[in-house]
Amino acid sequence: MNEKVKCREVMQYICESLGEDLNSEKCTHIKKHLQECTECSNYFKTVEITIDCYRKYNVEIPKEAHSRLLKFLNLDE
Repeated sequence: MNEKVKCREVMQYICESLGEDLNSEKCTHIKKHLQECTECSNYFKTVEITIDCYRKYNVEIPKEAHSRLLKFLNLDE
């Protein structure tokens, strides 16, 4: 899969993770904040680029590294 990740797709994922509809008030505030906050906007762009690189180059990380990343991001089960 060599498709570039679209901002809307990332926003959809973020909002779904929050249990929100893309057009919900919370997601609208997130989009507005990203437009106004350079720090968050830059972070968002780096995440988008990282996802794009992983998809483009079919990068596979070791299971242990994946687990550590999820734990660091507080996304582990």
